[in-house]
Amino acid sequence: MASSKRVLLAGFSLLLAVAFPVGAPRAQDDRSDEKAEKIRIVTVVKRTGIGWFERMERGIEQFAAENDVDATMVGAEDADPKKQAEIIRRLIAEKPHAITVVPNSPEGLEDVLEQARAAGIKVVTHEASNQINTDVDIEAFDNLAYGAHLMDQLASCMGGSGKYVAFVGHATARTHMRWATAAHERARQEYPEIVRIAAPVETDESLDTAYQKAKELLAEHPDIKGFEGSSVVDVAGIGRAVREAGRQESTCVMGTSLPSVAGEFLDDGAVDKIFLWDPLVAGQAQCKLALMLIKGEKIAPGLDLGLPGYDHLKIIPGTPHGLAGSGWIGIDKSNVGQYPF
Repeated sequence: MASSKRVLLAGFSLLLAVAFPVGAPRAQDDRSDEKAEKIRIVTVVKRTGIGWFERMERGIEQFAAENDVDATMVGAEDADPKKQAEIIRRLIAEKPHAITVVPNSPEGLEDVLEQARAAGIKVVTHEASNQINTDVDIEAFDNLAYGAHLMDQLASCMGGSGKYVAFVGHATARTHMRWATAAHERARQEYPEIVRIAAPVETDESLDTAYQKAKELLAEHPDIKGFEGSSVVDVAGIGRAVREAGRQESTCVMGTSLPSVAGEFLDDGAVDKIFLWDPLVAGQAQCKLALMLIKGEKIAPGLDLGLPGYDHLKIIPGTPHGLAGSGWIGIDKSNVGQYPF
């Protein structure tokens, strides 16, 4: 009888071991793991390896640490719009909670961003106020106002007259083209003696390309007085060509850049002035909006992101999803030391 009981107990113990093996996770443990999973936000930039986006990555890393999220930055080694689309396509398969993008070509990303949103991924764009397939586009300021300001500064340097040329990273880069177009329109309205000698020149976001094209233009147009740059590397490439030609005194070179990229050309006037918004803060603004979307929080005009220059967002007229902050920074040799990036 005792032997029979021992067999029954042994059998019951075996059933327990099979049903609840030692070390097997419980359903409640699985739910705890899911809750512990960090929100993942990936920012896809125009290209890697340049100061502007290295600065943006620092901002994203700071945001990740301060908000306990998994926020990272990726990009191709060059500014090929197709490579950027392929990166986003791969990310869709990984299913992050949100993707933020600084497009090389907003139009070229419409299909893939539509796919991302269809997969339930929140999308935020920057420097792409015309983007349709995004939840929100965030700009540091209104691009037309910025372009007009660039021309006011360039015209002052040029003495209100002369020939100039505009450089852009890509003709498909909406933001760059709006700056160039607004500057051109400002010249036509306010500075009739300032003439743009050609359509915006594409540099492919390459300092070497900007240098070569500026060198060619200086040779072809010895009377050219002004250069306007849009890509972060444009004015550095132009400044190098101007310095080599000994044209620091007779030309005015201005545009969007960073002190770490173009600052060396400010001292001798090879570059006269650079303008920027802080890409560190722009990266944080993109991530902040992405996090708000993930949490279902309201995004509307008047929103304060708690970031410098993004304290009272405004609708960008004529855009489907565009919101703009306020403020750009003008840097010349007198104040470049205040901006160590």
